[in-house]
Parts: sequence; C-alpha cells; structure tokens
Amino acid sequence: MSNGYRWPFGPVAIITPFNFPLEIPLLQLMGALYMGNKPVLKVDSKVSIVMEQMIRLLHECGLPAEDVDFINSDGITMNKLLLEANPKMTLFTGSSRVAEKLAADLQGRIKLEDAGFDWKILGPDVQEVDYISWVCDQDAYACSGQKCSAQSMLFMHKNWSSSGLLEKMKKLSERRKLEDLTIGPVLTVTTATMIEHMNNLLKIPGSKVLFGGEPLGNHSIPEIYGAIKPTAVFVPLVEILKSDNFELVTKEIFGPFQVVTEYSEDQLELVLEACERMNAHLTAAVVSNDKLFLQEVLGRSVNGTTYAGIRARTTGAPQNHWFGPAGDPRGAGIGTPEAIKLVWSCHREIIYDIGPLPKKWALPAAT
Repeated sequence: MSNGYRWPFGPVAIITPFNFPLEIPLLQLMGALYMGNKPVLKVDSKVSIVMEQMIRLLHECGLPAEDVDFINSDGITMNKLLLEANPKMTLFTGSSRVAEKLAADLQGRIKLEDAGFDWKILGPDVQEVDYISWVCDQDAYACSGQKCSAQSMLFMHKNWSSSGLLEKMKKLSERRKLEDLTIGPVLTVTTATMIEHMNNLLKIPGSKVLFGGEPLGNHSIPEIYGAIKPTAVFVPLVEILKSDNFELVTKEIFGPFQVVTEYSEDQLELVLEACERMNAHLTAAVVSNDKLFLQEVLGRSVNGTTYAGIRARTTGAPQNHWFGPAGDPRGAGIGTPEAIKLVWSCHREIIYDIGPLPKKWALPAAT
C-alpha cells in the first residue's frame, strides 16, 4: 500500500526584506511551523522590531519558545550562519544579486522570491481611462514604488495615445506629497542613482521624460536614501529591444520609477519578446477584456502572478491567492496552502508491504 506525504525539511532558515516587515516574515514563518520545521528567522534590521514583537505575541499565545530562533545581524553574519548551520532549506525574499549568491553558497537548497521587473500591457480596447490611470499610478508609485510587484514597465497600445491616459497619470502622480507620505523616502536607492539611471535612459534615441524626473524639495531626508518625484520615462519599443539597451531599460529601480513605451497592432510580437527576455518573472498585468488578445498574451508569457482583464493590476497580491515567480524551479510562493506545501515540505512516499508471505514460498532461482 503506497502512501504519499508532505514531509518537513527540519532545520530551515527564513530571510525577509524591509518593505513588508510583518506580512512576508509572518506568513513564511507560520507556514514553516505548520509543516513541522524548526526555523531561524532574519528580518532586515531596519524593521526587525516588528517581527520581534510578533514573536513575543506568539509566545503569549502559546508558541513554545524553543520552536523559533530569531536573529538580528548584518548580511555577512547571516551568510556565515547559513554556511555553518547548513539548514536543509532556506527561503529568501529580497534582491536578485543576494539571491544568486545564496543559491550558489547553499548548493541550490533554497526557494527564492527575488526581484521583479514587472510589466503591464494595455490591450487595444480602450475603456475606463480614469480607472486604469489610477491603477497605473497605484501600481507604480504606492509605497514609493518599493514593492517587488511594482509596475516597472508599461506597454501601451497606440489606441491609448489619444485617450488622455498619460496626462491623467501625470496629474495623479502630482497629487503625491511628502506631507501625507503618498510619496516618501526610498530606503535602498539614492536620489543620485535614480537620476543617473534616468539620464542614461534619455541617451537612447527617442526617449523623453513624461513626468517627474526631479528630486523632491523642502525635506530633510538624508542623502543615503532616495527622494524623487514619481517618474515615468518613455523609451521607443524598437530601441528597448536592442541588445545595447535592453539590460539598462529593464534594470529594476526599487523606487517611484517606471518606463513607458507604445506598440502598434503589428508590434505585439516585439512586446512578447521583451517580456520573455526579462529575467524576473514575478507579477504582470494584461489590461484588456478582449478574450482573444488575453489568450494570446497569457499563452505566451510566464509571470507567476498575472492579472488579466480590464481591472488587472500588478500589485494586488497577496490577499487571497498565490503570489510568487514562475519559470524558475527555485521559485517560492506565499499566501495559499499550495504555497506552504511547496516551500516548506518535500514529498515522501512510504510503501507498506507487511505480508503475510505466501505459505508455499520457496527461494527462487538467481536472477
């Protein structure tokens, strides 16, 4: 009798970033515990006080103190701990640079939810322009763009050019103020770095600033952080695909910054080529109610959390569904029972064969 089980790894590690100080570490920590593992948790030190207090609450609610280890350290120290403690599995959420280093250091015993250069495609059916411009603003600039699901590139069908979409997006971006933190400090990218990236994009023929592109004024944000107006830079599609430009244009800027481009009916192949060539297939949005258009784009793309339809966005997750990248066997998930089982357990098969032996069994000939 054959039985399949989801089996815990045992000692595991969880490393999570600054931008979701409660949601990501708590969901992954509880998933690890539900599946029977013993986790050590490291949260980015800028925000680790949140999970420290959460763990104290869990202790108050009955979590045995020995079930979770919690460490505050820098990245170098945590890397040393991982190499010496040799956890059976590590969940890492953060930058792709660190993710690739850990994947090599840990010999592949890792699940990743790393960078996302997330795209949105506006289909040929123009409608609900006010709503869609608002969603574009939220996707690109809420939390000052500091989300792995933020809208990094907007592919706009030429039918939208005369809809007033870009003008509405510009007006919405200009509503964002430091006073109410609808725009705010960028913790991992400096103002100078974002301005330099913009200037490099503007060297590409046909590129232009649609809005933003200037530092925020009248603030006391230290220079080690970023402070820039919500920014959109237009780059022609044919220029994006050139080998000299593609890596630059698709560089993730973890701040309020997006690239916008336009395509015509006969350029959808180029749009799909661009989406395929990107490395971080995390979230995406296909904004259209044209079923044949949706079918074409969804069937030829891979992003792990993809929203489709006229209300599609890039940053709705994870409220009630799976969230995670696709196209990479190391890809992690969060937010659903399936994600918990995928990340925090492995398959084990136990085959029961307890007899009895046939009464007249005899030793067979050698085979």
